[in-house]
Parts: sequence; C-alpha cells; structure tokens
Amino acid sequence: MTTKNKPGGVSINEEIVITRVFDAPRELVWQAWTEPKRLAQWWGPRGFTNPRWEVDVRPGGGIRIDMCAPNGAIYPMAGVYREIVAPERLVYTSGALDQDEKLIFEFHHTVIFADQKGKTLLTMKTHLLNATPAAAAYTGGFKAGMSQSLEKLAALVEGKH
Repeated sequence: MTTKNKPGGVSINEEIVITRVFDAPRELVWQAWTEPKRLAQWWGPRGFTNPRWEVDVRPGGGIRIDMCAPNGAIYPMAGVYREIVAPERLVYTSGALDQDEKLIFEFHHTVIFADQKGKTLLTMKTHLLNATPAAAAYTGGFKAGMSQSLEKLAALVEGKH
C-alpha cells in the first residue's frame, strides 16, 4: 500500500492517493464497498465497530456511519454518493459530524477498482473540499485510519478474518 501526502495533515484540495492490491476478484471487493452488511464489517480503523450504518448506493444516495472507538466514543460521519459505475468506480463525499449534525469537514473520494488477473488494484483519490477549525483533529488521521480500514477489508475479502 502506498500513500502520498504532505506530513502533518491535510490541506484544502490537497490530493491523498492510497493504493492497495487485494488478492480477491474485483466484484467481491466492489460488493464489500457497496453492500451495507459487508461495509459495516470493515469500515473504520482497527478496533472500531459500526453500530449505525446506513448506505443508499446510488447517485444522490446517502451514507451515514457511526463509528464506535474502543473507548466507547462515537464518531458520526455522513456523505453522499455522486457517481456509481459498477464494479469500476465509486465517487462520494463524506465528513465527520459535530454534535449538531453539521459537517466538520468534507472529503471528496474517488475509488477505482481495477481487475488484475483475478486480483483487484484499488486506488483511492481523496481531497479535502472544506473544513472548520475543528477539522484538524480529524483530518490528520485520515491516511492511518483509511489504511487500517483497508487492512480489515483485505482480511474480509481474502478470507483471513
């Protein structure tokens, strides 16, 4: 897995690129990103669970996931699916919510699923669209959190969990 980003956090419109090869067919990796029950099994950093996960995978459909940290803290996030090209590309926005259900920041994500002779090359391109002053506490951990999520995804689709 590789990541490209400046050290110390994320700035507006800075692109973060994360790639990973999964030893699983593209259709299976796609399903893990688009089927709610599968998504809930791997979304979030190591040790996190998802007590609330609602996804409507269609252009204009919503995504709402409440992640529960090992200490019991809940981190709600929400977003909107912008483009769905099964099983090749997902485009969506997402961001953390404050206590009033308002976005603290908003990321734009493009996830590309490329078939590589029975394996899947996943490329995720993310950039920060907007952020409040409170966003730095969240956005600085995006790469590490997403990398841990993709480790959990690999365990799921490669049958190692």
